[in-house]
Amino acid sequence: MTNETLLSDVVDGVATITLNRPDALNALTPQMLEALADAMQAVATDTAVRVVVLTGAGRAFSAGVDLKALGGRPIVNGKVGDILDVPARRALAAMTTMPKPVIAKVNGHCFTGALELVLGCDLIYASDKAKCGDTHAKWGVRPTWGMSQRMPRQAGIAVAKELALTARTFSGAEGVAWGLFNAVLAPDALDAHVQHVIASIIDNSPDVIAAYKDLWQRSADVPLVDGLNVEATSEYDIHDTADRLKGFL
Repeated sequence: MTNETLLSDVVDGVATITLNRPDALNALTPQMLEALADAMQAVATDTAVRVVVLTGAGRAFSAGVDLKALGGRPIVNGKVGDILDVPARRALAAMTTMPKPVIAKVNGHCFTGALELVLGCDLIYASDKAKCGDTHAKWGVRPTWGMSQRMPRQAGIAVAKELALTARTFSGAEGVAWGLFNAVLAPDALDAHVQHVIASIIDNSPDVIAAYKDLWQRSADVPLVDGLNVEATSEYDIHDTADRLKGFL
């Protein structure tokens, strides 16, 4: 699928979805978010897709929401409104619930709403040139796509509070140190590293990967004892065990 603000293609089981407004640092518009949600829902059910990569065209991942795209609509009580919230949440729901990994390749600037999208991915790899931040408070806009919930869970409450209250920019290296990102790499090494990770994933059982994603999703907000019960009592169709164990049993 291709349109003027989003590119999506599938090659050898990998769907690459690219935010495509490079002249505007891929700032997010309602149309982009609608296209992103449609693309994520499409790849979620595409049996040819094993891994999804989300990235940005040019020198940025995304500068965040393009407030000019609201067309003069007022921001009431700090909420950007359904025109952005509904498709963004639809995209994030598809990303977090699909039975295949979603990888964020943060090739450059990644701020606020864009960072909220990244936090919905399973794996996050960043360029060492990337600059990131949660600038909601700087602009008098409140989070509505999950920042207040995912950031504390992934980086810890102390880090999340500092980033939200100061609206400061942070580096890819800091993101790795906090456990927010998986790795930070030089720009010319980022693509190769992500391709290596993808190859490792594709070598493994898609059924078991789907089970992991479901277990993580269903037990993310429950006490350990309940999560252990979810794992112990859940059943999944795993079709490739015999083939993978052939020669060992």
